[in-house]
Amino acid sequence: MNGKVYLVGAGPGDPDLLTLKALRLLRAADVVLHDALVTDEILRLVRPHARLVDVGKRVGQHHLTQNEINRKMIEAAQWANVVVRLKGGDPLIFGRAAEEMAALREVGVDFEIVPGITAAIAAAAQARVPLTDRDGASSVTFVTAHAADGRYPVSFESIAASGATVVLYMPGGSYGEIGRQLSVGRVPPETPCLVVSNACRENQQRLWTDVRSLPSITPPEAPALLIIGKVARCRDAPSATAAVPLNSERVQALDQR
Repeated sequence: MNGKVYLVGAGPGDPDLLTLKALRLLRAADVVLHDALVTDEILRLVRPHARLVDVGKRVGQHHLTQNEINRKMIEAAQWANVVVRLKGGDPLIFGRAAEEMAALREVGVDFEIVPGITAAIAAAAQARVPLTDRDGASSVTFVTAHAADGRYPVSFESIAASGATVVLYMPGGSYGEIGRQLSVGRVPPETPCLVVSNACRENQQRLWTDVRSLPSITPPEAPALLIIGKVARCRDAPSATAAVPLNSERVQALDQR
């Protein structure tokens, strides 16, 4: 096998947020196997005449299994010099990179990881929210709402005790269950929360709320993530102060102007 596979992070969807190395590889690629979350604006940067292969997994529409995606990467490396496996966000953050690296190692295909801006960083930057803060938020925890074994993948009680900011990827429509888990985990009901949908895209939406109000919100369009912690308070809205619980509807209206 003469080809090399690059697991490339496409970032949150804005082409301006691609790394220079990612852009160079897109312009040199013979084959690009891309996820569903990669935007058309980024795909238009791919070298003309390169083969584009949609291997994206959408909710309820997993037309390719992970093993089939692995096989397509390996087959492409048999004839192509530069194979780009293009992933939304960063390949190493909930991107199944471990499974793909294992498959490539098993058959001896050379590969390289090219990091991208993960959704948590992009969403926080757009909302001007610091994920860490010297005033108590000394750590941040990235969590997925979807564990492979079906269990809820995190103990919110231990996280709440640590004071860490929590970023929950792919909450889907389970905000009621998330709110319940946070309450069981003794996270204070007034703890600020921020829901960001389609971070850094033209249809981006932000919803400022708190743990108490999570079960009553209308789930935004996917992809979305949820930031939980005192750093997530809306500093730019007139009523949003550390001492006043946030009214999600009013702050949402201010944020979407």
